[in-house]
Amino acid sequence: MHKHLSQLDSAQPLQSMSVPELNEVADEIRDVLCNLLSTRTAHFASNLGVVELCLALHSVFDFRNDRLIWDTGHQVYPHKLVTGRYHEFSTIRTKGGLMGYPNPHESPYDLFMTGHAGCSVSTVMGLRSGDELSDESDRHAVAVIGDGAFPSGIVFEAMNNVVGIKKKMLMILNDNKMSICPRVGGVAGYLDRLRTNTFYTGLKTEVVKVLNQVPLFGDPAERFLAQLKEGIKAGLHGGMLFEDLGFRYIGPIDGHDIGLMKKYLKMVKDMEDPVLLHVVTEKGHGFQPAAEDPVFFHTPPAFENSAGKAVPKNKGGSKAYTNIASDAIADQMRRNDRVTVLTAAMCQGNKLEAVRAEFPRRFFDTGICESHTVAFAAGQAKAGMRPIVDIYSTFLQRSYDQIFQEVALQNLPVTFMLDRAGLTGPDGATHHGVFDLGYMRVFPNLVVMAPGDEADLPLMLDVALAHDGPASLRYPKTTTTCVEREVAPVEIGKSEVIHWGRDGVVICCGTQLQECVHASEKLRGEGLDIGVVNARFVKPMDRELIRRAAEELPFIITVEEAALMTGFGSAVLETISDLGLSAKVRRLGLPDDFIEHGERGELLADLELDSLGVAKACREMASQTMNQGSF
Repeated sequence: MHKHLSQLDSAQPLQSMSVPELNEVADEIRDVLCNLLSTRTAHFASNLGVVELCLALHSVFDFRNDRLIWDTGHQVYPHKLVTGRYHEFSTIRTKGGLMGYPNPHESPYDLFMTGHAGCSVSTVMGLRSGDELSDESDRHAVAVIGDGAFPSGIVFEAMNNVVGIKKKMLMILNDNKMSICPRVGGVAGYLDRLRTNTFYTGLKTEVVKVLNQVPLFGDPAERFLAQLKEGIKAGLHGGMLFEDLGFRYIGPIDGHDIGLMKKYLKMVKDMEDPVLLHVVTEKGHGFQPAAEDPVFFHTPPAFENSAGKAVPKNKGGSKAYTNIASDAIADQMRRNDRVTVLTAAMCQGNKLEAVRAEFPRRFFDTGICESHTVAFAAGQAKAGMRPIVDIYSTFLQRSYDQIFQEVALQNLPVTFMLDRAGLTGPDGATHHGVFDLGYMRVFPNLVVMAPGDEADLPLMLDVALAHDGPASLRYPKTTTTCVEREVAPVEIGKSEVIHWGRDGVVICCGTQLQECVHASEKLRGEGLDIGVVNARFVKPMDRELIRRAAEELPFIITVEEAALMTGFGSAVLETISDLGLSAKVRRLGLPDDFIEHGERGELLADLELDSLGVAKACREMASQTMNQGSF
């Protein structure tokens, strides 16, 4: 039991704590985080880095009334621990437990589920505007945004608008030199120069010395000192990017010094202008292995904390679809020097480190800028290259208009590889990649594929890169499966028949294929001969196979680890209608709802998308057709 955390029903008591007491709370938070990692994987380094920042914020503001958005939300664990969720914290990222991101259903301290990056400034601006229109302008509005999320285009759109309509708000730039991987681009370089400039560093030291003589609760002298510091900086450097945009820029300050941060937060709290407070933190702070390797410790496997060293609890070893995809990309780049790969700050997540090392000139990490990434790829394709855009399914949604306008409309040969398609497990609703079949198949020119197993994936990449138009293929965050058969060649618009039964057929779109095969084998022992088809293509559909199934078989069951609405099953029904046929069809997939977090296997079982669920659906359909005299 932790002395301070165990007593916090809300964050309000932090406001009366001394700085030494707050540092004790910080130690308790880090202990809880290390204990959590002994049981399961979770976001780690990013949360270690914001402990003091979180405590300083809650000790200065009252976020039961004031507004706070964490961007991105994977750094919210300390916030959860001090807002009354300590006793539930051991359930985080488990089915039925706390979410690993902010969740308004858990606490009034959480305002949005912030699983994607860059939207905090816009939403905080909207909250501030709404409060003013509701005559509640006494509420303060704070956005905490990481330097990895900061270069997102929507951030600068919001900053432009904030200044244009003169909204009072505080934007805290949490600068830890990292996204999930080391950050890239011009903004990163600019922040590095701000943080390391010797003049700023010296000036900050002198101002801190003076500020330390000012009473903690602030007075006009404190504001004057900060204004003086900023005036000197602007005078000597001709204005800074943020100030030129209309923000009051303050910093950089040490994000692990609670007392110092409290002074600055109190100072800026009542400024009428929009303020950007630049806070420098260390990702993984307080646990040396995480500080030394924040990329690995972003979401590390479970480990024991032994004398400050991380000792893995189990090493695993099975290959994941992501590994198969990265190997296939590397193979294509070796064979064809026109193939490039682009990713949006997900080099580690997409297992592309080896590709980056082997092909540095043809590897492009754009930062958390998915729209730019897709348009960038379109330009490369127009110039004769064969770009691969490797982005998580849920994040590719952010570039929807560019998929339409810059790629599909131009019919350019861009290949989309959608990692984390389907249910991503403990990350939950913000990260489940369940909408891509629907949102990709609506575009003319776009070929949409889903491998049934490990063997399909490299073959589909071959087909995609040889195709003179856009193509996409999706794969889940899980270990690979391999269905035993003589693998048929991949041809655009052609399914693969694993077994053709007489009593019905299961047409599987994606890597639940093995589960469908297991269901068919079990049913055969019960006297039902149910066929299994590996759909492979969502678009174009295999119209001849659909025609044959509709004309010959009592029923069709479609299976997809995706949203049923507009998904593969819907495409099958559309095809049957277009062919002027009728058939008994049952669709298995995800309902019109957001699916909670939990282990992927648990969620698939609940949704009856495992072998037991598929077999159950087949029995029910067979029973219905027999009762209706179809046999």
